[in-house]
Amino acid sequence: MDAALVTAVAALLAAPLTFAAAVYGARGSARAQREGGVINGFNSLTDQIQEERADLRQQVSDLRIQVNGLGTELTMERLAKATAEAEVARLRLIVAQLGGTP
Repeated sequence: MDAALVTAVAALLAAPLTFAAAVYGARGSARAQREGGVINGFNSLTDQIQEERADLRQQVSDLRIQVNGLGTELTMERLAKATAEAEVARLRLIVAQLGGTP
C-alpha cells in the first residue's frame, strides 16, 4: 500500500463521517433556533397577559371606587327620604292636633 492509496481510502472513509457530522450539526442548529422562537413567543405572550392583567386590575379598582361612590350617594338619598318622611309625619301630627284631617 502506497501513500496515495492510504490517502484515498482515508478520504473515502472520512467523507461520510463529515457528512453525518454536518447533518447532525444542522439539525441541532435548526432545533435550537426553533426552540428559541418558541421561547420568544412564550415570553411575548406572557408580557401581553401581564399587561392585560394590570389593565384589568385598574378597571376593577376604578369600578370599586365608582360602586363606593354610588353606595354613598344611595345612603344620602335614603337619609333625605327618611328625613322627608319624618317631616311629613310631624306635619300630619300638627294638622291632627289642630283638628284637621291629614
